[in-house]
Amino acid sequence: NGSDWYRGFGTEGSPGTKAFALTGSVNNTGLIEVPMGTTLREIVYDIGGGVKDNVPFKAVQIGGPSGGCLVEKHLDLPLDFDSVKKLNAIMGSGGLVVMDENSCMVDVARFFMSFTQRESCGKCTPCRIGTTRLLEILTKITEGNGTLQDLDDLENLAETIQTASLCGLGKAAPNPVLSTLQYFKDEYIAHVVDKKCPAGKCQNLLSYFITDDCKGCTKCSRVCPAGCITGSVKEQHTIDTSKCLKCGACIDNCTFNAIIKK
Repeated sequence: NGSDWYRGFGTEGSPGTKAFALTGSVNNTGLIEVPMGTTLREIVYDIGGGVKDNVPFKAVQIGGPSGGCLVEKHLDLPLDFDSVKKLNAIMGSGGLVVMDENSCMVDVARFFMSFTQRESCGKCTPCRIGTTRLLEILTKITEGNGTLQDLDDLENLAETIQTASLCGLGKAAPNPVLSTLQYFKDEYIAHVVDKKCPAGKCQNLLSYFITDDCKGCTKCSRVCPAGCITGSVKEQHTIDTSKCLKCGACIDNCTFNAIIKK
């Protein structure tokens, strides 16, 4: 229909349409095409059918692994090149990963950084070495060995990589780190100060407990590879957290849903 017809869609600064790969914790996943300027709320709730199981919305990762996070206050943001750029994110490849409150944003940053670090061509030191160091620090934090100094190092290193890398991949690589630090600093602090993962995703930071719902069937103690569950038949069992491997075998085999992790 010609360029003038196509420019009838979208915004003045970003005319036309945009294709997104909508995925994650959303009811309707798949490839979508929307006019530039469509809000995040329209995409997630109208086209995507809302968050799975009505779990509260937490964030979206936009633009692929080198993109950034947008949060609840951005739901009514018109998605176009200018508005997204102002939030230190990118339209990029059009990836749009919806995350609910059960997502750990520190682990999300680590996951995307692991991809970007592998994709680095290795030509320039800021990207080749910098992304490796970012991944090491993020892994250290999710494993429960992080410190407050690591948070400062993350931010300083990310900004250096962003400034000094030669190509677009290196310059965009720190986006997931910087955006999660900006919007979810409290989760990082919980990981390094309290040694807790608020979302319950980082295995090393979880502890397993047996609740009063335990009927003493002994099934959990029989499947535990570490032998750290004790108790008599028809009595509530206990877990020795110092020996627990956090493998999840007890939860998977508990008939009464009496084992929790937090």
